[in-house]
Amino acid sequence: MASPISANRAELLAIANSVATEKMIDKAIVIEAMEEAIQKSARNRYGAENDIRAKLDPRTGDLRLWRVVEVVEEVEDYFKQVDLKQAQKLDKNAKLGDFIVDPLPPVDLGRIDAQSAKQVIFQKVRDAERERQYEEFKDRAGEVVTGVIKSVEFGHVIVNLGRAEGVIRRDQQIPREVARVGERVRALILKVERQNRGPQIFLSRAHPEFMKKLFAQEVPEIYDGIITIQAAARDPGSRAKIGVISRDSSIDPVGACVGMKGSRVQAVVQELQGEKIDIIPWSEDTATFVVNALQPATVSRVVIDEEESRIEVVVPDDQLSLAIGRRGQNVRLASQLTGSQIDIMTEAESSEKRQKEFAERSKMFEEELDVDETLSQLLVAEGFSELEEVAYIELAELATIEGFDEELAEELQSRAIEALDRREEAHREQRRALGVEDALAELPHLTEAMLVTLGKAGIKTLDDLADLATDELIAKKRTEQRRRDASAPRRPEREQDKGGVLGEYGLSEEQGNEIIMAARAHWFDDEPESNEEAADADSSQ
Repeated sequence: MASPISANRAELLAIANSVATEKMIDKAIVIEAMEEAIQKSARNRYGAENDIRAKLDPRTGDLRLWRVVEVVEEVEDYFKQVDLKQAQKLDKNAKLGDFIVDPLPPVDLGRIDAQSAKQVIFQKVRDAERERQYEEFKDRAGEVVTGVIKSVEFGHVIVNLGRAEGVIRRDQQIPREVARVGERVRALILKVERQNRGPQIFLSRAHPEFMKKLFAQEVPEIYDGIITIQAAARDPGSRAKIGVISRDSSIDPVGACVGMKGSRVQAVVQELQGEKIDIIPWSEDTATFVVNALQPATVSRVVIDEEESRIEVVVPDDQLSLAIGRRGQNVRLASQLTGSQIDIMTEAESSEKRQKEFAERSKMFEEELDVDETLSQLLVAEGFSELEEVAYIELAELATIEGFDEELAEELQSRAIEALDRREEAHREQRRALGVEDALAELPHLTEAMLVTLGKAGIKTLDDLADLATDELIAKKRTEQRRRDASAPRRPEREQDKGGVLGEYGLSEEQGNEIIMAARAHWFDDEPESNEEAADADSSQ
């Protein structure tokens, strides 16, 4: 009859085999956990002060226990040390400084010890299982997976993915979609994070990438790379737009995505709970792509401001409501699709805006250059909008304007330069009145107008400027245009991000860095010279 010790070993070995198989982890990890549990139990029996090791044979279940002791001349710790004479009884070759093994009789795992061992093993196995799950899913972000809804907790859907669980947070669900426990669901793996309670697999059904992956499953040409979805935008559960292009001129990208009698796009629509999808031919020409993106509205004219990443679209009066869409949905999706802010206006609004700009620029030239209204209007009609353009254009180019000669061109340039000088002097006086140090005027890229802006923001010394980060100095202001229905009054733009102090001047990041570093230069000038630098300075005199 087997002893209780053997029975316990056999039982634990059977547990190790079944746990390793069930949890799909290495059996060696389970054996290691068991050894750790047996060591803990043995320390309870022989004393926690002992350095006790255990070794369990994974094939036979044979258990060996031993205590590791150090051979010393004079014993101070009887639990971890032994003198040379006693050590040589255990190992005749033992000498001072050696660590030797002192065999211990096996322990009978009682009920309490067995329970403690079980807890240690389960914890170790749980940690190994979590690590396996993380390793399995960490590189699968962007992949579509299918799972079964396990539960709904506080609006978040928990999905059983087989070997792990994922969560579809409330903001990543399709609005008004009802999640029922036990139903199968497809979702995109958004990201995988390692956390204390195990890997967190975040899923999404609302991300545009999920829609793109669904099209790749339904449209073989996309899966094969013949057709590419260049851009996608979604208002989950309501409407979406995708921009597609074909690498093969003989294949129509829109037709391929729609499918015979709409079969392909309908399969995606059904998965997305009836979300309407506009399939648009993508174009490298931004203006063409914007016109396509605003379908079904008709566009009269597109004006692109590349510096501000804004696009002004003019539509006929009767197309305004269609272009904007219900609650601004059409123009919002088109903006997301093109990556630029789109401002919609009617022909009448555009004409009014152009007339206002024309009048303002004409008035400015008339006053600054001291010319009559006809001449100022001619300059604006030729495309001039700023004094700098008149002052620094090639003289020959200015003279080629109809009605101009070289003498008139020279006079206009001279007056433009004088006007700029007057502006600079006025800004200089304003800057000094604000208390902005002259030292700031010596920094690169800064004009007197910029220094006035800095002064109004309370930045008046080199230290004030040096304390800023580059983004705080030059970041452009971003605004969000509130869209309206055709019958609603137009509301003003709402400031979304204040941007940098000098954001309106269009400074580049490189220029911003140069300004900040130049402002900080005096910090290093104040440091005492090293002996070597002082010696170099003396030798040069």
